[in-house]
Amino acid sequence: MTSPRHPSPDGPHHRLPSTAHLRALEAAARLGSFERASHELAITASAVAKRVAALESLLGVKMLSRTGRGVEPTAIGREYLEQVNVALGLLTRSAYHQRASTSRRRLRVATPPTFGRDLLVPHLPAFSERHPDIELELMPSIPYLDITAPGWDVEIRFGDGAFDGVLSERLTDDTVFPVASPAYLARVRFDTPADMLRRGVLLRCPLEPWGPWMRAAREHTGTGDVDEPTQGHRLMDLGMLMEAALNGQGVALVRRSLAWRYLQAGRLIPLFAIEARPTSAYYLCSPRGVDDDGSRAAFGAWLHEVCRAAQGASVARDA
Repeated sequence: MTSPRHPSPDGPHHRLPSTAHLRALEAAARLGSFERASHELAITASAVAKRVAALESLLGVKMLSRTGRGVEPTAIGREYLEQVNVALGLLTRSAYHQRASTSRRRLRVATPPTFGRDLLVPHLPAFSERHPDIELELMPSIPYLDITAPGWDVEIRFGDGAFDGVLSERLTDDTVFPVASPAYLARVRFDTPADMLRRGVLLRCPLEPWGPWMRAAREHTGTGDVDEPTQGHRLMDLGMLMEAALNGQGVALVRRSLAWRYLQAGRLIPLFAIEARPTSAYYLCSPRGVDDDGSRAAFGAWLHEVCRAAQGASVARDA
């Protein structure tokens, strides 16, 4: 006696989507947006939307509708999701799927030292909490000398965004402004920008020229020098520039994305309500034509959040 035959799921009458498409639909519906779903699934928001669209095309029905705040399931989508949640729940509870995974993804990140120290490292615990299966390996690069450690998967670059041979996306869009330590300001008090330019020690760094801020100050006040300072030590690294200011050696030009910790702690005090658009920014770069296992997209989405938070950090200004 032969055993009863069950219809094959691969038969001509079945249209079964992949679990990746089902998980994209479930996460987007539950979290209410493709962006939030992308963080959970460690893929881009665009990839989530494409998977949902492919599922809708396969089934011939609309599963999600867009709202002013994100997305929400349609009536048919809610009914379908009830079945999807049951199926995914059964798969999740399978003993075979509950075995501890030993596979971990490693992402090698090349970063300028100051960006790595002041933005990446302080937030590493938050990244590990969100993506426990991804290990970051931070490798130093030197923007001024155009030196990068070999073998990187993603690289943070400082410049104008015109980088050959890589895909790049802008990370920072903050302004620059002068700061000094409380100890320095106790010795030298500035009442106006022109006063600071005349009597202050302007710390110099070729990566953060004074020209943009001087032009902005002259537009605001109608007076002031627009030439780069020509005297004093030159510091070839933004971290050394901030360290000199922290030690009361003069006035430094900084951006909030790097100096946010020192500004919030009151160790550096902003001078005047004048800010300028710098000539350079930080960019996240990746090699062309290389497949991503999801770790690059996950790191990029997280790093954009970190940069936005650092740029928006509020501090009290010096009167």
